[in-house]
Amino acid sequence: MIRDITIGQYYPAASKIHMLDPRVKIICTLLYLISLFTFKNLAGYVFAAVFLAVCVRLAKVPFKYIMRGLKPIIVLLLITVLFNLFLTPGGEILFTFWRFKVTEQGLRTAVYMTIRLIFLITGASLMTLTTTPNALTDGLEKMLNPLNRIKVPVHEISMIMSIALRFIPILLEETDKIMKAQTARGADLESGNIIQKAKAMVPILVPLFVSAFRRANDLAMAMEARCYRGGAGRTKMKPLIYNRRDYIAYAVMAVYMIAAFSAGRYLPFHVWIF
Repeated sequence: MIRDITIGQYYPAASKIHMLDPRVKIICTLLYLISLFTFKNLAGYVFAAVFLAVCVRLAKVPFKYIMRGLKPIIVLLLITVLFNLFLTPGGEILFTFWRFKVTEQGLRTAVYMTIRLIFLITGASLMTLTTTPNALTDGLEKMLNPLNRIKVPVHEISMIMSIALRFIPILLEETDKIMKAQTARGADLESGNIIQKAKAMVPILVPLFVSAFRRANDLAMAMEARCYRGGAGRTKMKPLIYNRRDYIAYAVMAVYMIAAFSAGRYLPFHVWIF
């Protein structure tokens, strides 16, 4: 499962999505995620799925690689489905299970929430897979730059995010190495109940935390040795400048928002109980 986590990882490719300004990708991703919560019928989700599939195709990222990032959230998806399925009242009662009743509204909510979570994770993963951590933090810093006027430490916040994103694949690789080393020493990490599996994680978490603190200390000492003093007066080696393709991306996103909002709220597209 450690290898299935794709968040924070960058997939290099020569695609049109990779060449976009990071600010465009951040804003378009946020708009896409917001649109998922405005739909009231299945037509909007079909429209969103087609749009996401086109973006994945243009990004030249293997579809299996993106879907691999959904494996770690399977438990979250199951919990979401069960809670919404059995605890949401309203509509006709479809069937009863022990003390729980599955209603029409509960089934509809469970399906919609599952689709939203899948699209949300996939859309966010596509942004991180097509944007380097440096570009992502530079774009975020540029977008939040007006907050400097009210003394918000924008550069420091962006630096923290950049370091966190850089550490994710490093810590995942370190975790994989520790698990393999513990397994080679005879540790059983798979069998047993939940309590036994939790106890088996202790020999992994302790060295992982020690390694993380050691890396953080080394990074802090390296930054101090180089006289790092924050964002005051600093310049960019690659300043962010909008190009023609970025404005085209904004226009495409605007068309999608209008079309998706119209389809998701007004088109009479219903399947089964939806």
